[in-house]
Amino acid sequence: MSKPTVNYPVQKTEAEWQEQLGPERYRILREKGTERAFSGKYNMFFEQGTYVCGACHTPLFESSQKFDSSCGWPSFDEAKEGAIEYVRDTSHGMIRTEILCANCGSHLGHVFNDGPTDTGQRYCVNSLAVDFKE
Repeated sequence: MSKPTVNYPVQKTEAEWQEQLGPERYRILREKGTERAFSGKYNMFFEQGTYVCGACHTPLFESSQKFDSSCGWPSFDEAKEGAIEYVRDTSHGMIRTEILCANCGSHLGHVFNDGPTDTGQRYCVNSLAVDFKE
């Protein structure tokens, strides 16, 4: 795990992010929010393509890495190499690993070591944190 990068390749002011993302996406991506479980449009979505950062459109996950974890959020067992930044998160009285877009620093969700595939990983991602490209 590393400390958050201070200078991401994509730099915008918080006002620019607010204007671009709108209130709900801004809350998730820039204020480290979480959407309600089972409410996101990509939770039970299994089309073929690539999931990209909802803020800067950097490719993050391939659909072949997605699986149904029954946790209420889209789950992946592996991320694209170099696309994710990993940060120790001790909020809410827990120790977790937060995942950020390595290109713009936006909050995506968390990764856990309880995945059912060979990687053992479960990237738990907010639907509002990503877009899907066929």
